[in-house]
Amino acid sequence: MKPIRILYISIAGNTKNFVNNLTKFANEENKKDSNNPTIEATEVSDQTDFAHEHSNFFAFVPTYLDGGNGIDNGVKEMMTNALGEYIAYDNNRDYCIGVVGSGNKNFNEQYCLSAKRYAESFDCPFVSDFELRGTDRDLPRIYNLLKQTALKN
Repeated sequence: MKPIRILYISIAGNTKNFVNNLTKFANEENKKDSNNPTIEATEVSDQTDFAHEHSNFFAFVPTYLDGGNGIDNGVKEMMTNALGEYIAYDNNRDYCIGVVGSGNKNFNEQYCLSAKRYAESFDCPFVSDFELRGTDRDLPRIYNLLKQTALKN
């Protein structure tokens, strides 16, 4: 099976940590059964040159907002714009098959708001979420959701 591709942005290191742990988890699952896909992850930052994507990927995005609550008085994204611009570049959005969000549940309605906005903007499903660096329980849950979504596409 082809690897599951992930494009992600990580500001505080939480998303990167989770993606690294998810990659290790996928490698272990692949060792148990070679039909389980591995993960190929690419970090996107302000320094990343735009490229043309040619295969399906998932976007992993944390929530960082500067003003607004995202409900009744708007929202201003900050710090994750590089990933959004990368996905919006040329036809890259056509290959985004799902979004996974992260954030801090203390922010209530703003929790994973960036990921939900990405999913809406790029017309793809909001696949799942994890809080901060995620937990060991999040790894199999999200991995299995990625596998199921990838198989449909």
